[in-house]
Amino acid sequence: MAVELALSADTVRTIVQKARNVSESLPDSYEDGHEGDLSFDTEKLESAHHHEGLAEEEHDDFSESELREIIDDLNVDEKIELVAIAWIGRGDYDQSDYELAFTEARERASSPVSNYLLGLPLLPDYLEAGLEALNL
Repeated sequence: MAVELALSADTVRTIVQKARNVSESLPDSYEDGHEGDLSFDTEKLESAHHHEGLAEEEHDDFSESELREIIDDLNVDEKIELVAIAWIGRGDYDQSDYELAFTEARERASSPVSNYLLGLPLLPDYLEAGLEALNL
């Protein structure tokens, strides 16, 4: 039996796709066991152009901001449902505990939901697994 949600499954799938795009665009800085090691070519640094002040970088990839906007534009109940779906997908709750997951998510909401969800490294996987568990 599927759970009735205010949030459409298609919206959740859109969020999943955007979240996958965001995670794929992040550089893997821990390749080959070099956990973020940095090295500089001092000769190139000395001859590099120096800017007067700071300039904003333009980015062609607005996936994260689009994802954040989609989540922020949801109403309160839809945001709480999204968190509950992620928790179910993560295995914190099962389908029969959906109402409990929803209630807990509502009670524990203290920061912007988009910040919380974008902080989950496996968000797209959790949301997909949650949709599947809820038969959506």
